[in-house]
Amino acid sequence: MKTKLIFIPFDHLNKDFGALKSANPKTDAIAIVESKRMTSGRAWNKQRLYFLISSARHFAQELRSARFEVHYRKAADTPTGLKAIMKETGIKQLVCAEPSSFVQYRQLKELGAEFVENDFFLTSRTLFTSWAEAQKTFVMENFYRKQRLRLGILVKDGKPEGDAWNFDEDNRLPPPKNYSWDKYPETSPDKIDKEVAKELGVEPSAYWETTRVGALKRLKVFVDKHLEEFGPYEDAVTTESWSLHHSVISPYINNGLLHPGEVVSAVIAKYKKGGVPLNSVEGFVRQVIGWREYINGMYWFLGEDYKHKNGLNAKRKLLPLFVEPSKTKMNCVANEVEAIHNRGWTHHIPRLMILSNLALITGTNPQEFLDWMREQFVDASEWVMVPNVIGMGVHADGGQMMTKPYAAGGAYISRMTNYCKGCAYNSKERTGDTACPFTTLYWDFLDRNSAAFAKNHRMFQQNNGLKRLSDLPEVRKRAQQVLKGLDKGEI
Repeated sequence: MKTKLIFIPFDHLNKDFGALKSANPKTDAIAIVESKRMTSGRAWNKQRLYFLISSARHFAQELRSARFEVHYRKAADTPTGLKAIMKETGIKQLVCAEPSSFVQYRQLKELGAEFVENDFFLTSRTLFTSWAEAQKTFVMENFYRKQRLRLGILVKDGKPEGDAWNFDEDNRLPPPKNYSWDKYPETSPDKIDKEVAKELGVEPSAYWETTRVGALKRLKVFVDKHLEEFGPYEDAVTTESWSLHHSVISPYINNGLLHPGEVVSAVIAKYKKGGVPLNSVEGFVRQVIGWREYINGMYWFLGEDYKHKNGLNAKRKLLPLFVEPSKTKMNCVANEVEAIHNRGWTHHIPRLMILSNLALITGTNPQEFLDWMREQFVDASEWVMVPNVIGMGVHADGGQMMTKPYAAGGAYISRMTNYCKGCAYNSKERTGDTACPFTTLYWDFLDRNSAAFAKNHRMFQQNNGLKRLSDLPEVRKRAQQVLKGLDKGEI
């Protein structure tokens, strides 16, 4: 007789953590709900759905092999599915690890669920709150240094290895010329993968593993082949490789197939063997124990209403190019949007400095852009996207998270990518028909928001540059042409 029903969300797919770490097949049954709200309620990228659904079904199979009684239910939404399972089994006790969104937390609480601590992260929500409440400003770097000391990673006697906390200066190289990039390995779909793909009306993904065994293989490929060169080129973007030396394991960490602790351990173990530079190791570790933990902590600390912020009063509708990349002649944007439609993934620089930057400087409504980002990426959860978009990407929170907006013109894109070669627009021009929209709109954005940034000391140089712009009237005129063209899908 089963007395406890353990609910496993699609991002808790690990037997060793969360509510499963102390589970007993003799007394505990497992509930997994594939809700229509998650699969068809919005314009979800089918690569994202394929990855999440197939991973969950594989995990259900793994649990059955471990002799658990598994109830995998398709339902209109999660509460409906859980109620049906509880009625069918007669089990009254519902247990789950702390869910990853405010909405699901509320839904489960209304069902009387008992929560165990969410240990899919290295920092508990309570611990993060204690850190955040003691801060005057929420600087990620301060949190990261505390993490290094608390976790004992790359530190000795309270000091950072290499006598520096980060090596950003070494990790900002543009894409190299005449460089041989390794081809990202393709997957081998199995029966479950093919079934899910057929249901979604797509081909099985060549990009995404859907089992823990496959995720571990991806981690090994990164550590063995890419960790060494990860650091220098982590901010580079090139048409010659979509993955460069990135790990491409964020989807597996975010759905539970990999745990951040084991990922960091594998990287540190490789470093201790020698042959891997500290700047690459530190750069990767910072993304995992610093940025990822910080973003999750800030999601919960800032509260449920945070995602509705619009501090710059941005009202533009989502640009047509995000839906159809052929609606723009900008090489960088068209290529990245097409890649996201095809793979559901691109690394952090295109997300921030191309896509979010465009939304920021065009004055796109933060919530519309947030919805698009949330729907498109295989590694997207609400906790991931809300702080990243509202706080960092489009600076809609008035500077609660970031002390300055991440706005940039075409010069940055020209320096860090090879997209500008052969583009219809010139990154060096801010006026005229061939002026790069990023360059024009960067100055127009500063102009439109000069009052809002007047007292921001980190924006002094930019605002001062704006004052010296002799062709500002022409920039304003060209900006209006660009914005109208973008709205029509013609720029």
